[in-house]
Amino acid sequence: MACALALRAAREGRRTLLVEMDAKGSAAASLGIPPAGYEPVVAAENLWVMSMDTENSLREYLRIHLRIPFVTRLGPLASTFDFVADAAPGVREVLAVGKVCWEVREGNYDLVVVDAEASGHIVAQISSPRTIKSLVPRGPLRDQTTWMLDILDDPARTGVVVVTTAEELPVTETGALVVRLRAETRTDVACIVVNGLEPGVGADAAALAADPWFSGLCPEHARSATAAAARAATQEACVPELVTAAPGVPLVRVPVHDATGRGLAELVGGDLP
Repeated sequence: MACALALRAAREGRRTLLVEMDAKGSAAASLGIPPAGYEPVVAAENLWVMSMDTENSLREYLRIHLRIPFVTRLGPLASTFDFVADAAPGVREVLAVGKVCWEVREGNYDLVVVDAEASGHIVAQISSPRTIKSLVPRGPLRDQTTWMLDILDDPARTGVVVVTTAEELPVTETGALVVRLRAETRTDVACIVVNGLEPGVGADAAALAADPWFSGLCPEHARSATAAAARAATQEACVPELVTAAPGVPLVRVPVHDATGRGLAELVGGDLP
């Protein structure tokens, strides 16, 4: 979904940066380019892709904010950082979020799209500047979290797009995520994208598939139509639960597509309002 959003924005003429937070290279693969590193690479016209790396983010922070010259390896400092990051909550996360916020603050791009980690990590990442601010009473690090929160807490600048499928467990997890985002952060939930919706087969086709004459004549077609109708009905039953679980959050419906990779991202981007 992040690729679809980024591609659509780029095609609209907006300079867009797509940030992969989990560094698995899945977004780059979907766009048909080699895995991206920390330095943004061109994926298409108006579209750049980068992969988050906390060590490089720390190096950049030291260079920009503390005026420490560039070094090829952080060495003992990196080991110290790992020790502190493992002991103190929010330290590692704030470097990743800080890089994203820095790109927004600098205005190098018209839009920054973050391909976030799994829902179990996203709340900790977004709330990390507030966590650090509560732990650090004064100093430059606390000052840095202030402007990050100004960006993250502004619904005109930042919004979370939650992507789910219309199935029981994903719907439950989506509702829990929205509750946590609202309770532990001040970042706006922009919308929920319900992905992979079965378009259904229509009432006439479903009735025909259930007819013994047709099912005997074309059994495979009948089974396919019946299964599609059943899946569509199950999904439609789950959608109202999303409305209840996330009141006030707009829902965007995206149908299932047969394409893969970049073709899929382009099709999904066309489905978005």
